[in-house]
Amino acid sequence: MNTEEKIWRYLQDRGLTDAGVAGLMGNLYAESGLRPNNLQNSCEKRLGYTDVAYTAAVDSGEYTNFTGDSAGYGLAQWTSCPRKTLLLEFAKRAKKSIGDLEMQLDFLADELSRSYPAVLNTLRSTTSVRTASDIVLLKFERPADQGEAVKVKRAGYGQTFYNKYAKKGDTGMTETQLRQKVADIINAWVGGTKGSKKHLDILAVYNGHKPLARGYKVQVKDAYCATTVSAAYIRAGISEYTGTECGVEKFIAIARSKGIWVENDAHTPKIGDACVYDWQDDGRGDCTGAGDHIGIVTAVGGGTFTVTEGNMSGGKVGTRRMQVNGRYIRGFICPDFAAIAKKLNGAPAEAIDKLARLDIINSPDYWKQAVESGKVEYLDVLLVKAAAKITKAGPRSSTPENGIGALVSAGVIDTPNHWVEHYRDYPNLGALLCALGGSVK
Repeated sequence: MNTEEKIWRYLQDRGLTDAGVAGLMGNLYAESGLRPNNLQNSCEKRLGYTDVAYTAAVDSGEYTNFTGDSAGYGLAQWTSCPRKTLLLEFAKRAKKSIGDLEMQLDFLADELSRSYPAVLNTLRSTTSVRTASDIVLLKFERPADQGEAVKVKRAGYGQTFYNKYAKKGDTGMTETQLRQKVADIINAWVGGTKGSKKHLDILAVYNGHKPLARGYKVQVKDAYCATTVSAAYIRAGISEYTGTECGVEKFIAIARSKGIWVENDAHTPKIGDACVYDWQDDGRGDCTGAGDHIGIVTAVGGGTFTVTEGNMSGGKVGTRRMQVNGRYIRGFICPDFAAIAKKLNGAPAEAIDKLARLDIINSPDYWKQAVESGKVEYLDVLLVKAAAKITKAGPRSSTPENGIGALVSAGVIDTPNHWVEHYRDYPNLGALLCALGGSVK
């Protein structure tokens, strides 16, 4: 078990929700890279120590100014004299190195319970990675820079851990949780620029989805605001209900056809809705011009809302704060998240039952348990999409790789590299991919 897994499991065992664990871990990663012996980088030269040497000197008693040197240390980069004093005393009582992982986790849990109960309560109840991340940033870590860019960056780290370790069975997902899922997905791409890893991930999700809107594969050089919105909806598993597009005006047309377009500048959107802009809006009356840009609403409150957008100035993914009924608002795409959540709840189990009836899988309970365990990322989405495409059993694909290729061609899988890299991680997953790939043709 690696360090990430140890920390995830430890915090889960302390009653934190998956989102709470992820939000906290995202902040710890930002502070220390999850290295318990990490000495604040900017203090190494001043103190004349490396991480290893500093830890050894504190443990041996050679260095006696641990509590008063104002240098951040450990998982949470404890810095102030009172907090470092408590940490040192805790380590001595436990008879552990000041850089011991388990000791620091025990101290972290004790500190949260003793001194930050409001933070701990949120981490034990929230279903939002962003909410968890923000409260840790603002109430526990409290760095000098607490601006929106820092919030988004740390929540993005948290979302990465969530995607990697959280349970993926969405049975019972509420409307609010589904909306937040979309927001967390797009916020994880903040900071990406054209050609960056995050940008290429957006394009891979969009271009891997079939059918492609108008048959066009988006290129690295292209504007990609609508592509980013589409990719977030695709990754959330709701593109069937939102539509996908790489052009803003075409996206508006799709929204109108689905009955989810709101032609009202003064509308107050909700998280997960898409905001469309018209840069030629003069601010008088309801704007009815052409749509120029689009993003997803990721926070709402106090007469304002935040929109996360691809292809902002400089070709980056970033955020913008808007006033309700502000200038440049063209309108909103407002998917019926309540109805979508209702349809999605129980969908993996229904998909498994259908595939069993078609004799494509012969152990439905096994795969239901696999979905519930959350150990196979995106398994629920795979099964639901495959069941929607498959009408009868076919000859099994000869290899998992061939099965994955067939599923990509059918528009069931949009992240083939993920499945190629991980099908050996769970018993019988390769056989499942062969069965599904052979039947989806």
